[in-house]
Amino acid sequence: MIDYLVSVMPQLLSGAGITIKLFGLTLIGSIPLGIILAFILASRLRILKAIVQVYVWLMRGTPLLLQLIFVFYGLPILNIVFDRFEAALIAFIINYAAYFAEIFRGGIQSIPAGQYEAAKVLRLAPLQTIRKIIIPQVVKITLPSVGNEVINLVKDTSLVYILGLSDVMRIGKIAMERDSTLVPLLGVALIYLMMTGIFTLILKQLETKLDYYR
Repeated sequence: MIDYLVSVMPQLLSGAGITIKLFGLTLIGSIPLGIILAFILASRLRILKAIVQVYVWLMRGTPLLLQLIFVFYGLPILNIVFDRFEAALIAFIINYAAYFAEIFRGGIQSIPAGQYEAAKVLRLAPLQTIRKIIIPQVVKITLPSVGNEVINLVKDTSLVYILGLSDVMRIGKIAMERDSTLVPLLGVALIYLMMTGIFTLILKQLETKLDYYR
């Protein structure tokens, strides 16, 4: 079994590139979008706030798998066509942006009103207040919750096999069916455990470095 696992690992690792690329680009797209949506949710802009609330409700209330299928198979009905990776990336970004928006909204609303008043006394512009005072505190407050979503994202990338992308999960499934053995799934599990372990360590280091508000 060990020899077979060693022989199949290069095949499985060849799919890790898509998994890591999807993971990284999803974070790059969903976190900034989530921050923007969070400020709208925490604002007094009623119409925009209502629209964002509906969006967040839809994204959080429906399975990511359904959203993947809709973007790739449903949108072409409206003549909106994406390739497999683009469809996966769009679905992941709009899904995770909704979760990040709720996390960041909670962080923003937990900041005392006195912080904003102090910024006015210092004559900081609204954008300066957000960048220098609000966001650093929101990052500190929300990092544990964001970290949980990051780990969930690593595992959720396995869903893209449904679109036919040659990620770790799909390659493992093909090897399992070809060789009539469950050993490839063990290899897949080891790869995901390695990735989640690495990101868990990174997040713990970030929490330690940002622990300056206690």
